[in-house]
Amino acid sequence: MDDNVLARLHASPIRRWLGVGMLGVLGAALIWLALSGPAQQGWARALLALAGLAAVALGDVMRRATAHGLELTRYALRDSSGRVLAEVDQIVRVHRGVFAFKPSNGFKLTLSRAHDAAWMPGLWWRFGRQLGVGGVIPGTQAKYMAEVLEHLIAERGA
Repeated sequence: MDDNVLARLHASPIRRWLGVGMLGVLGAALIWLALSGPAQQGWARALLALAGLAAVALGDVMRRATAHGLELTRYALRDSSGRVLAEVDQIVRVHRGVFAFKPSNGFKLTLSRAHDAAWMPGLWWRFGRQLGVGGVIPGTQAKYMAEVLEHLIAERGA
């Protein structure tokens, strides 16, 4: 099997830390509100604290997820740890228009069969037959990868 990488995506460091930082600030603000709120609203304070902890946890998940990148070979789209997100033969269509439901600076793929749901915040998500790539990645890298995918799909159809 040919394992040459045709395109790579890596999170932009500034966007990565802005995203993680914003989730951290949101979490801290919610926790502060929970601690400084009126004592008679115990259920609301608990809900705010829980939401704050969830935001901080999501920021940590995003920090770990965006440490990886994505690689496209002739046969598969995978992350830099080797996890296969989709095989190129299963990709039916690439959506990257202005009105496409896709991640920021990214694109969405329609797959021929459904996969398990998975999410790496800021990098990619997969739900059923849809795979979204984008978030904190540079738009130029995503555009190049989408164009290479479109070319591979066109080759397969010819």
